[in-house]
Order: sequence, then C-alpha cells, then structure tokens
Amino acid sequence: MPRMTNFRAFIIVSVLMLAPSPAAAQDTASLWAALAGGGHVALMRHALAPGIGDPAEFQINDCATQRNLNDEGRAQARRTGDAFRRNGVVVGRLLSSEWCRCLETAALMKLAKVESFAGLNSFFEGQYDEDDQTRAVRDLVSRLDPKGRSLVMVTHQVNISALTGGGAQSGAIVVLKLGGPGGFEVRGTIPPQ
Repeated sequence: MPRMTNFRAFIIVSVLMLAPSPAAAQDTASLWAALAGGGHVALMRHALAPGIGDPAEFQINDCATQRNLNDEGRAQARRTGDAFRRNGVVVGRLLSSEWCRCLETAALMKLAKVESFAGLNSFFEGQYDEDDQTRAVRDLVSRLDPKGRSLVMVTHQVNISALTGGGAQSGAIVVLKLGGPGGFEVRGTIPPQ
C-alpha cells in the first residue's frame, strides 16, 4: 500500500509542476495589460509549422515550396487572435514576414490588415542578412510612438533571437516595451495559446 501512496504523491507533484504557477499567470496577465495599454510590440513567432527551416526548393512567392502551418498551427493562430481580443488589445498595425507560415498566422488572428515587412523575413541558413534584417526592425521600432497602439510583428525564431537574445516557442509572443537605450526593453513572454 505505501507504494501506491508514493505513486499517487508522485503523480500529484508531477501535475502541479506542469501547471502554470499563479505568479506566471499574473505575469502573463500583466503582459496582456501592457499590450492593451499601448506603447508595446508583440513580437510573435509564427504558429506551429512542423519541421525546421524550409525545403531546398524554397521560393518566397510559392507557399507549396515552404514549410507551412498544420491544422494545429491554424487553430493556434485563431486562439491567439481571440486572446488579443479577450484581453482588450487593439492593434495599431500588424506586420509579418513574407514567409507563408507568418502571413497565414497573421491573417488567421484577424487583428488588423496584414502588411508584409521584409525586415521580419527569416535569415536561417543564410537566406537573408542577419545584420540588415535586425537593423531594419530596430529602425522601425525606434520610430514608433511610445504612446500609440501596440504593434504586432509575426516573424521567425532566428529573428526573435537576434533582436532579444532569447528564444520563443511557435506561437509565443515576446512583449517589448518601447523606449530605452536600445529602442525597446523585453518585458516577458506570453506562452503559445
């Protein structure tokens, strides 16, 4: 009988470790509130698109040659849009990489008209120039009104890492507060929806 009790205790502790802590939930709520208040950037990694990189025959204007969202990725993008609305975030602009998985993520969120922005394009495996891409995004962010509506940018893991020094899961949102010496400050990450 003690073995069963230990096993039950193990299961309960394991479940509690996987559940978000109240502090994490509060932090996520404060990040949504920051976005709703304006003066922030929601730097989002595209929704779930299984795999890594793109096929060898990749062409930017042909979605059939790219790694794309699967059904779960499409559902994730819709849930993310719902989360923006549920948290009262009114978006000033919605920019996206020109990759199909980013454009589809942005479109499915239904937050604003989707504008493609080449600065958000992936530079994985040397497809574009990391320094030029990162500089273009930093320049854009530095010109934003810190009192204006929040901006959403849908991009790729490599771009997020270059800008923030950290990573993000598919569908996660890194929240940037406008201003400061580098043009922005990383406030935290909202987990995938």
